[in-house]
Amino acid sequence: MMSRVRGKDSKAELALRRELWRRGRRYRLHAKDLPGRPDLVFRAERVAVFVDGDFWHARSLVEGDEDTFCAIVRGKESWITKLRRNAERDRTVTAMLEAEGWQVLRLWESDVLEDVESAANLVASLFVST
Repeated sequence: MMSRVRGKDSKAELALRRELWRRGRRYRLHAKDLPGRPDLVFRAERVAVFVDGDFWHARSLVEGDEDTFCAIVRGKESWITKLRRNAERDRTVTAMLEAEGWQVLRLWESDVLEDVESAANLVASLFVST
């Protein structure tokens, strides 16, 4: 079952990429030389974009709702530990990129799927010159 979980090229990521491409924004994908391998990289503007899955990146925990987080995982301590580590790694990667002078944007998968144009507007707002 785990083999069906996508680490990249999710529906949300593809939708955002299509919208940004349509707007004339060019990017690199999954840069191996950057911490966390951001989903989209705009090198000239030093912008790194991640499209994080709500479950795998523990959205409810990150947003401060630990009760919902534990209810979703249903008491499986090993999963709770893993997802907490994922959220902590996200914070660490963001801090590392920001320390190197990158602007980092983390978008939630469900938000991108709900309104891809707003997500693309958030990305575009990080560019100094549009």
